[in-house]
Amino acid sequence: MTGADVGVRVAELRAIKESVELGPSPGASEAQHARGRLTVRERLDLLFDPGTFREIEQLRRHRATGFGLEDRRPHTDGVVTGWGKVDGRRVFVYAHDFRIFGGSLGEAHAQKIHKVMDLALAAGAPLVSLSDGAGARIQEGVTALAGYGGIFRRNVAASGVIPQISVMLGPCAGGAAYSPALTDYVFMVRDIAQMYITGPDVVQAVTGERISHDELGGAQVHSTVSGASAFLYDTEEECLEEVRHLLSLLPSNNRELPPAVVPSDVAGRRTAALSELVPADPARSYDMRAVIEEIIDDGDLFEVHAHWATNIICGLGRLDGHVVGIVANQPASLAGVLDINASEKAARFVQTCDAFSIPLVTLVDVPGFLPGSGQEHDGVIRHGAKLLYAYCAATVPRVQVILRKAYGGAYIVMDSRSIGADLSFAWPTNEIAVMGAEGAANVVFRREIAASDDPEAARAQRVKQYRQELMHPYYAAERGLVDDVIDPAGTRQVLVDALEVLRAKHVALPERKHGNPPF
Repeated sequence: MTGADVGVRVAELRAIKESVELGPSPGASEAQHARGRLTVRERLDLLFDPGTFREIEQLRRHRATGFGLEDRRPHTDGVVTGWGKVDGRRVFVYAHDFRIFGGSLGEAHAQKIHKVMDLALAAGAPLVSLSDGAGARIQEGVTALAGYGGIFRRNVAASGVIPQISVMLGPCAGGAAYSPALTDYVFMVRDIAQMYITGPDVVQAVTGERISHDELGGAQVHSTVSGASAFLYDTEEECLEEVRHLLSLLPSNNRELPPAVVPSDVAGRRTAALSELVPADPARSYDMRAVIEEIIDDGDLFEVHAHWATNIICGLGRLDGHVVGIVANQPASLAGVLDINASEKAARFVQTCDAFSIPLVTLVDVPGFLPGSGQEHDGVIRHGAKLLYAYCAATVPRVQVILRKAYGGAYIVMDSRSIGADLSFAWPTNEIAVMGAEGAANVVFRREIAASDDPEAARAQRVKQYRQELMHPYYAAERGLVDDVIDPAGTRQVLVDALEVLRAKHVALPERKHGNPPF
C-alpha cells in the first residue's frame, strides 16, 4: 500500500467519523431540539473540559436481524462512550443518543456500556451516565434484558469504589430505572426527564388511573416525593455545570481523599452571627442553612436532596479547603424532627460520605422522632435504624455539635459520642435529655402535680427543677458525653482544628463478609 493509498484511507476514516459525530441526520437533531433537549455531543461538550473527550467504540454497529434491523445499522448503536477530563481530572461517561433507535438498549449498545464501566473501575475514576433512552430495544428481545443485567451487576461492583453519577435528561423506563437507583447520585432536569418502572399506559390499563408522564415519574415528583432524585434543575446547562461541581468535591475512587483546595476563607474566622441566628428559646424556629453557611468556607453548601425530607439537611462543603459532609436537623421544617424520610436521606448520605473518605460534621437540634401511628406502621423503627447503622459503621472522622435540643433516641442517632462520634461539642444553649422538661415533669411528678392544690404552679416548679438539675448545658460535659462546651462564635475554628487532628484517623474493621443493615 502506497502513501497515497494510506492518505485515501485516512480521508475516508475522517469522513466517516465526521458523519458519525454529526448524527444520523439534520432532521434528527432538529427533532431532538424540538423536544427541548440537547444532542448527545452538545451534552458532552458541556460536561468535559474543552478538547479532552476521547470516544471509544464509535464505529460499533449492532448485528441483530429481523424486524428490519438488518437494514438499519447506524454507528455508535445509540450510545456514546469514552472518557474526558473535568477540571483536569479523568471521568468516564456513557451517554444515550435518542436520535438513534430512541436511545434504546440492544446487545451492542449494552456491550459498549459494559466496556466503559469496566474501564472506569479499572482506572479508578468516576463514571457519569447521561440518560436519554427508551429502555430495552424490543426488537432484540431477551438479549436487551441481559444487557441491563450486566449494567446492574457492574453498578454494584463499583458501588463504594468509584463515584457513580446518573444524569436524567430524557425518559428512563422499565428495568432501566434500576441503574440510576443503584448509583450514588441522581440528577434530573425539570420537564424533560422521567423515570418509572411502568408507564402511564400500563398504569391506566391495570389500575384505571389516568396520569401523565411527568405526574408519574417526572423530575419534580422524584425530587420532592419519592426521593429517587438528589438534584433538580431547570436546564441541562445548569444541571451539567452542577455535575462538574459535584465531581470537584469527590475523590476519584475510594483509595483517595477528596481534592483539597487552597482556602479563600480564614480558618479562624469568628462566627459571631450564630448567636443571633439561633434563638436560645428551644421552641423558636430558625433556618439551619444560615448556620451552615456561616460555618463553612465562603458559605458554599452543595445540598443533596434539598427538596425531599426537608426536616434534615445533608450537603457537601469545605472547611479550611477540605471537603466535609454536613448532616443537620432543620428546625424550620417539622421542627427538625426525625422521621422515615429524613432517616433514609441522612443514612444514605452518611454511607456515601464514609465510602469516599469524606469527614462528617453533624449539627444537632432535634426534639425527637415524629410521633404517630402512620410513622410507626410504616416502619419508623426500621428506617430510623438505617441512620443509626450508617453512623455506627462509618469510619471517617466524625464531629458532633449540639446547638440546642437533643432529646431521646433522636439524640443518640444523630452521631452521639455513645455511637462513635470522635468528638462532641455543645453550645451553652444545649439541652440533652430523654425528653423536654415539660414532658419529663409530667411523667416524673405526675401524682404530685395531680394532688397539688395548684397543679399549674406545681407543674411549673417541677419543670424548672428538672431543667436546672438535668438539662443545664454542663450536665453532659460533667459526665464526658460532650468534649467541651464552646462559644458559638468559635464554632468554625473548633471544627477546623478537630478535623485537622482526625485527618489521619484509621479504624481496623472486624473480619466479616459484610454487615446486615436494616434495609
